[in-house]
Amino acid sequence: MLEIYFFVSFKLGALWMCIVLNPHCKLEQKASWLKQLKKWNSVDVCPWEDGNHGSELPNLTNALPQGANANQDSSNRPHRTVFTRAIEACDLHWQDSHLQHIISSDLYTNYCYHDDTENSLFDSRGWPLWHEHVPTACARVDALRSHGYPREALRLAIAIVNTLRRQQQKQLEMFRTQKKELPHKSITSITNLEGWVGHPLDPVGTLFSSLMEACHTEGENFSGFSDFTEHMGQCKSLEYQHLSAHKLLEEGESYVTLAVEVALIGLGQQRIMPDGLYTQEKVCRNEEQLISKLQEIELDDTLVKIFRKQAVFLLEAGPYSGLGEIIHRESVPMHTFAKYLFTSLLPHDAELAYKIALRAMRLLVLESTAPTGDLTRPHHIASVVPNRYPRWFTLSHIESQQCELASTMLTAAKGDVRRLETVLESIQKNIHSSSHIFKLAQDAFKIATLMDSLPDITLLKVSLELGLQVMRMTLSTLNWRRREMVRWLVTCATEVGVYALDSIMQSWFTLFTPTEATSIVATTVMSNSTIVRLHLDCHQQEKLASSARTLALQCAMKDPQNCALSALTLCEKDHIAFETAYQIVLDAATTGMSYTQLFTIARYMEHRGYPMRAYKLATLAMTHLNLSYNQDTHPAINDVLWACALSHSLGKNELAAIIPLVVKSVKCATVLSDILRRCTLTTPGMVGLHGRRNSGKLMSLDKAPLRQLLDATIGAYINTTHSRLTHISPRHYSEFIEFLSKARETFLMAHDGHIQFTQFIDNLKQIYKGKKKLMMLVRERFG
Repeated sequence: MLEIYFFVSFKLGALWMCIVLNPHCKLEQKASWLKQLKKWNSVDVCPWEDGNHGSELPNLTNALPQGANANQDSSNRPHRTVFTRAIEACDLHWQDSHLQHIISSDLYTNYCYHDDTENSLFDSRGWPLWHEHVPTACARVDALRSHGYPREALRLAIAIVNTLRRQQQKQLEMFRTQKKELPHKSITSITNLEGWVGHPLDPVGTLFSSLMEACHTEGENFSGFSDFTEHMGQCKSLEYQHLSAHKLLEEGESYVTLAVEVALIGLGQQRIMPDGLYTQEKVCRNEEQLISKLQEIELDDTLVKIFRKQAVFLLEAGPYSGLGEIIHRESVPMHTFAKYLFTSLLPHDAELAYKIALRAMRLLVLESTAPTGDLTRPHHIASVVPNRYPRWFTLSHIESQQCELASTMLTAAKGDVRRLETVLESIQKNIHSSSHIFKLAQDAFKIATLMDSLPDITLLKVSLELGLQVMRMTLSTLNWRRREMVRWLVTCATEVGVYALDSIMQSWFTLFTPTEATSIVATTVMSNSTIVRLHLDCHQQEKLASSARTLALQCAMKDPQNCALSALTLCEKDHIAFETAYQIVLDAATTGMSYTQLFTIARYMEHRGYPMRAYKLATLAMTHLNLSYNQDTHPAINDVLWACALSHSLGKNELAAIIPLVVKSVKCATVLSDILRRCTLTTPGMVGLHGRRNSGKLMSLDKAPLRQLLDATIGAYINTTHSRLTHISPRHYSEFIEFLSKARETFLMAHDGHIQFTQFIDNLKQIYKGKKKLMMLVRERFG
């Protein structure tokens, strides 16, 4: 809704501009309109022209000194509203004799005129020019059309286009002179504070539509247009004919060629990015609309010449062009326009097409060293809109357009090594978004590996280079696509070849985190599918495996917590590397690793047939563990039970060594009683691992190490009971009685257990005699 509101407001301002510029309105009518406009303008809710806030731009509407307020100091003027231009336009009139001659006749020329000043009334051919602020001049064209004067509108439009073309040539000559005089002075300035594309009065759109309308409107629709229509011919739909429809057109020129040329001039103009979200969006939208209209016109030799001419000007015209060698950092980017120029010129002049596209790749607003302007110029932009960056609200859209331009060049350059290298350099230099570079890497990969042909190895290498750049850019920043990016890079490197895979593993630390390098990169490289895909012989396989093992050990040293298990897995087939990885785990176990990580690695060791190593790691894990009395559902319980079972299977000595660790780490009675029960059911070592001989005798509960475990379990039950009784509620009484029943089973495992349990119950009845109902339940069950 907000966008519709601004759109209507903008249109309203342009409409009133058109109304007050009626060439035959009476003075009293204009005075009445002016009064009404000023009234609306003073209302608090009157929309501002940029949609967000007012602009401090000088009064550019009255560019010619026609009104009494022409030289008014603009700094004291209020912010612009949508009616400001219409109010200013009330000072404009149509009495200028030169203007009257232009719109009245096709024959208005002066062939003896010397075109030697900046504001000459005629050009070197003797054809009339109209030097007025361009949006204002074009608003006159729009007004003439709207009020029923199409031939007058067309004559003025042609004069304006000729003026713009002459200005272009003068600007180019001026810049070339400056370059000769100041060859080392790298400066630029914004010569157009108000761009014509995206302008509230849409000057370029007005000229373009006026000229195109003149071409495809049939003769009878131009009332009183007899001197034009005899030359105009018929133009059907969008199949425009290049007929010299006006006496002031060069040979081979037509309304179509003029329309196309003025559109290219406007689109290529260097102009500052305006303030405000809506005005910035309008710049993008108007540019795309104008290009869309241009795309409907089929290019022929005549139009291609105009494209070439304008492309050369844009590259050479310095600060007057958005594609000049040096531009202001806040110039509106040329990506969208350059993409259109590139695709249009490519079949006819590839060298020029690439020059344009490569020059347009810049996005200086994101550069820290971009030129800020020429302080010697009177209209230096810093003095007009200071400290704006980074309020480019459309920056994400602009970066997308930059990415599209780069993708278009990559696609076109397939098979051309030199051009691909140039485009790659441009992408690496100018694109600052990792997600866009990743998109380009993917695009290049797709183009390079199309199914109907052999892979383009150069384009594949470009894809890989871009992928590597993304890895470096995102290595130390959080990026939710990072895992996807890493997987894709390995796929891309695989397509490039074994040397690419080896290379990324050799330099893994500049590209990946240790976890990524081991769990994704090396693991994928060592997979059977990769080996099959690459058709590797034994020697190549071993070389790649060696790089993977080296990487794995380096990662395990750097981040043992997250990489040790992957390192052990990757080094399984090499005894020395595996031993090294195991030693890294042992070294890190005492300081940097958690019991969870150690138990995981220990289980892996047992699974791989290293029970003693698994046991060693399990004992180290136990030293990090601490299970309190109420943690009877802790996830580590299974690991503790497994570790005790492993120790039990290895023999009495191993079990005896781990029980003190269990007693120290585990205070949960139910867990301890479970371990105790399991240890008393079978003889240590009876599972017969590796042919160990066993005594065949069950271990005694009266002797170490089980006596220590039994005492600890009884102690845990006593402590847990007191802890539970501190805050027990009636609804938990029955559950508590069951808990005491389990406790009695453990007490009775001791030779004097019955006596111990009776004393324990008596103590409870004495200490907690206040809990009468609970103690009654205790007596009923235990006496």
